[in-house]
Amino acid sequence: MTDRVPEPPAPPEGAVHRRSIIMDSYAHDEEHVTVIGRLTDQIPWAEPGQQRIHDMTLRVTVRLSDLVITEADAGMDSFPHTECPLIAPAFARLAGLSVRRGFTRELRQRLGGVSGCAHLGELARAIGPAVVRTASERVAYARRDQPAESAGAVALPLGSCHLWAPDGAGPRKIEAGWVPGSVARPVPALETFLDS
Repeated sequence: MTDRVPEPPAPPEGAVHRRSIIMDSYAHDEEHVTVIGRLTDQIPWAEPGQQRIHDMTLRVTVRLSDLVITEADAGMDSFPHTECPLIAPAFARLAGLSVRRGFTRELRQRLGGVSGCAHLGELARAIGPAVVRTASERVAYARRDQPAESAGAVALPLGSCHLWAPDGAGPRKIEAGWVPGSVARPVPALETFLDS
C-alpha cells in the first residue's frame, strides 16, 4: 500500500500497551470514497526496534450509491510472526460486501477465525462505521449550498444511535427543514428547527 497514515503520538509515560486505530477518508472520485484504516500496537518496554508489534493497514474503496466495497487491500509493516502477512491478500474478499446492515456478520463469515487475522478483522469492523460516516459527510458536503427543498435524500445513519432512532432528533430535524451539512456543529437542538 502506498498511502501512509501519520504516526500516532508516543505512548504516555508508564504505559504497558497502546493500541491505536486511525481512519482517514477521502473522495476517490465522484462515485466512490476511500477509507484507510491503520492499527498499531506498541509495547513501550520492549527492546529498541521491537516496540511496535503490530502496524497494519486496510484500505477500502466504496461505491456511494449502495455502500458496497469495490476494492480492498491490506498490508502489514510490523507483525509478530513471519507468516502473518500471508493472510493480507485474503482481505481483498471484502470487495462486494455492503457496509450496511449485516456487515459484521458477513465479515465474520468471510474472514473470521482461522480464515483471517484478528487484528485486520478488528480494523475491518472499525472501517464499516467510518465508511458510513464518510459517505454521509460526502453527500452533505456536496449538498451544503442547495436549498432544503432541492437537497434530496441524504444517506442517514438511521438506527445507529439514540439520535438516529426512527423518532429521534436527527430524523425530526430533517422533517423540520434541517439539511445535513448546512449549519455549524454542534447542530442546534430540535426546538430551534421547530421554531423557525
